[in-house]
Amino acid sequence: MDTKSIPWDQGTWTTEPVMIKVEDGFLKVTAENGSDYWEKTLYEFQHRNGHALLAPWEDSQAIEVTFQLASFTELYDQAGLMLWHGQEQWIKAGVELNDGVPHLAVVVTNGYSDWSLAPVPEWVGQEVTIRASRMKDAVILRARSGSEGWRTIRVARFPYLTDKQAGPFFCAPTRSGLEVVFTRWVHTAPDADLHTNPPVVE
Repeated sequence: MDTKSIPWDQGTWTTEPVMIKVEDGFLKVTAENGSDYWEKTLYEFQHRNGHALLAPWEDSQAIEVTFQLASFTELYDQAGLMLWHGQEQWIKAGVELNDGVPHLAVVVTNGYSDWSLAPVPEWVGQEVTIRASRMKDAVILRARSGSEGWRTIRVARFPYLTDKQAGPFFCAPTRSGLEVVFTRWVHTAPDADLHTNPPVVE
């Protein structure tokens, strides 16, 4: 299938950001202080006030979101791609600032959340793309920066056949004023195989 851009106004926000502006085709948004997604594990709290812009997502489509890291300066600043089936069944995959270093971060939630991290200090200030493609009962998550090709970051169970949504997300758990610039949101061809990287399509 051809790569198709998704208009920013086609999605619906789970929680409206403090500021939303579309400029030169980019989506510029500001997060609410304390915004996050998390379900119970370790911390025992439920945070459901993160900002995710969601649109329907079909199995015949991979979805990609691209954003800039220049504004990430504080603990847990984060942005990326949200896959959504409901308030207790979702996956967020992206980049999160942890101990001063950007990390590829994935949280898989089915009633309870988990958290995986992989440091990418060389990605500071770059533009990053996160990709999801569903295969059988799972989703294949990949990421690339402006200077590197795809790397597979996780295979996670996501078995839902209907009522799936996906789109950009961002959160600022510890501060006010986080501004994130999203430059791209597209549907494109799904992965052919777990061990075959998809093409890079700008």
